Amino acid sequence: MTQDRFWRAMIYAALVFAALYYLIPLYVMLTTSVKDMEEIRAGNLLSLPQSIGFSAWDKAWSSACTGVSCNGLSGYFMNSVKMVIPAVLISTVLGSINGYILSKWRFPGSNVVFAMILFGVFMPFQVLLLPMAQTLGWLGIANTTTGLVFVHVVCGLASTTLFFRNYYVGIPDELIKAARLDGAGFWRIFWRIILPMSTPIIMVTLIWQFTNIWNDFLFGVVFSAGDSQPITVGLNNMANTSTTVKEYNVDMAAALIAALPTIIVYVFCGKYFVRGLAAGAVKG
Repeated sequence: MTQDRFWRAMIYAALVFAALYYLIPLYVMLTTSVKDMEEIRAGNLLSLPQSIGFSAWDKAWSSACTGVSCNGLSGYFMNSVKMVIPAVLISTVLGSINGYILSKWRFPGSNVVFAMILFGVFMPFQVLLLPMAQTLGWLGIANTTTGLVFVHVVCGLASTTLFFRNYYVGIPDELIKAARLDGAGFWRIFWRIILPMSTPIIMVTLIWQFTNIWNDFLFGVVFSAGDSQPITVGLNNMANTSTTVKEYNVDMAAALIAALPTIIVYVFCGKYFVRGLAAGAVKG
């Protein structure tokens, strides 16, 4: 074996090891979720199921106890859907407009404004809890899904603005100047020139925001209550609910239900995320 082949084999071996290292927990969760409790107690974690059943999935979705309620995760799941879709869309649209203004329609002090927005990317969310709670109370949307949408839009705006601004900086200013000479205004340039060139960064922002908002637990547990709680809070409530027998198959099924949307997004859209990041890097 030549030296090049040896090192190539070592690289592939390292990649396979890394893939297995990260996939084994998912394998354990999936196999445990389709086993019954007798098999779980008798076998080891890595054994394949002797018979596949989905009763644990059905219970996790519709009848598992999350505190005093025993209606499963279905309600929490729909709360997350109602929260994620508007929050992702609104924060992406506002971020694109902000990035467009800060890169192509600069005004006196625009760099200071961008620096202040950028500061929000690095601000710990814990320091926002008290002022955000007061703001939600003043607006009358505390402990509601609308309140969660508002929180995620505000807190996600720094990241989305950063993404779009850095991407739009790479678009030649001559295009904007030529369009203005032809009589195009602010919005016409945005819709006809900027947005059609923004597909890569739009995909990056949508995936980024969807993942962050869907997986968020801090804001969900602080700013929601009762029927407005998202899936992450419901999963935590289910895992901490005391029962006579710990049903690991139900817990694993519940965790997979909570993770399924982000897994689907990355399986089908992951390549667009990587391409968008690469396009932004080249343009930036």
